[in-house]
Amino acid sequence: MCGTRSPSPMAPATSAVCTEPRTAILLAVHGERREDASNEAVFRLVRALSDRALAAEVEAGFINGVPTIAAALDALTAARIIVYPLFASSGYFTRDRLVALIDEANREGRHIRILPPLGLDPGLPDLVVAFARNAARERGFAARASNVILLAHGSRRNSASRNDTERIAEAVRRRAVFAQVEPAFLEERPFLADTASTLSGPTVVVGLFSGEGLHGARDAPRLIVELGRDDVAYAGVVGSAPGIEDVVARSAGEAILQDIRSRTEVLSMSRLGAVRGLASNRVKGQTTG
Repeated sequence: MCGTRSPSPMAPATSAVCTEPRTAILLAVHGERREDASNEAVFRLVRALSDRALAAEVEAGFINGVPTIAAALDALTAARIIVYPLFASSGYFTRDRLVALIDEANREGRHIRILPPLGLDPGLPDLVVAFARNAARERGFAARASNVILLAHGSRRNSASRNDTERIAEAVRRRAVFAQVEPAFLEERPFLADTASTLSGPTVVVGLFSGEGLHGARDAPRLIVELGRDDVAYAGVVGSAPGIEDVVARSAGEAILQDIRSRTEVLSMSRLGAVRGLASNRVKGQTTG
């Protein structure tokens, strides 16, 4: 029987605290194939989730990288799989490419549920606040006097990244922790330089990227250097932020509990139907007797 607990003060929602033997968790990640790229942060997250015993198995699969989504699914033996897309928005990769890859790799008799991506997770704004506040503290910036820029990918062809980034920015603003919170993008306006030019005073840039790949590890630091300002600090990418395991555990744990409750209700209804059927047969037998 599973109990519940809060995985951390930052992620107060309930999650399973026992191992659910029939369920696995799969982290779906974009990944990097460059020779010097590292997906170690993802594997650290896998280990952290495994340590929490939320599910019988925890694996990661990459759209670009190894193991692939198909290989990761094949390695799982559980009949039910919770997929957590470690993506910053609900764009092409989560809505189309990931779904197609999972459909291709799925096998008969296995149930797969894909959760909303990290960018839509209700726990993300608080993670961003804690991440940016810690970066400000390390640089000696007072949070109340500091600005935060949320740097995301963006796209001229798809508005998902922009829409999700603006929604996160608004949620962080509502926490009333920082002076100003504004978005910036790599592939559409406003670019980082555009947004930074509208802000004065200490500023923390948070990369809304799931991993420390090209954008998070190279593009963002380079663009910050090009600003030529010593009052702009880079926090890093949210996919590697301390506490990311709490956010994922909260959502995955809630999904597992929902699944358990759903199966329990179905089983209860089935048993009730069987009891009613047995009672009906007994009544018929007594009548005919």
